[in-house]
Amino acid sequence: MTTPDADGLLAEQLLRLTRRVHRIQKRHLEQRDLGITPAQSRLLRTLAHWGSPPRMADLAERLEVVPRAVTTLVDGLEASGKVRRVPDPANRRVIRIELTDDGRGALRELRAARRSAAEEILAPLAEDQRAALGGLLDTLIDGEPVRQC
Repeated sequence: MTTPDADGLLAEQLLRLTRRVHRIQKRHLEQRDLGITPAQSRLLRTLAHWGSPPRMADLAERLEVVPRAVTTLVDGLEASGKVRRVPDPANRRVIRIELTDDGRGALRELRAARRSAAEEILAPLAEDQRAALGGLLDTLIDGEPVRQC
């Protein structure tokens, strides 16, 4: 009988947690009836972090997707009035993407949906466990090994 691979089990747990988070967030989004997919919500959140409207290529790079994927997402969000394409004032051949008032409202709803999903997911943890989890996740995200004294 072989012993289980501890790192493999951890990787599987992380994958299962990621799937659970995605399912719960999707359910909370659907309950708010925003008509926004998880990919569109990610684009809106990314767009909100820019000081001025970015180019489609900038969004594709930040989202780590091909430009065609951003075009499809923007098309859907533009059709629902959440974003609009605007010409670059310095170069009319360049198109930039900006949030509309409806898009900002949708972002507020998205943030509320994410908060309620996070509350559901983290409910079993005490505050000190949440703090420990946050520190561990930061370490994994940053890829920096933890140094022990």
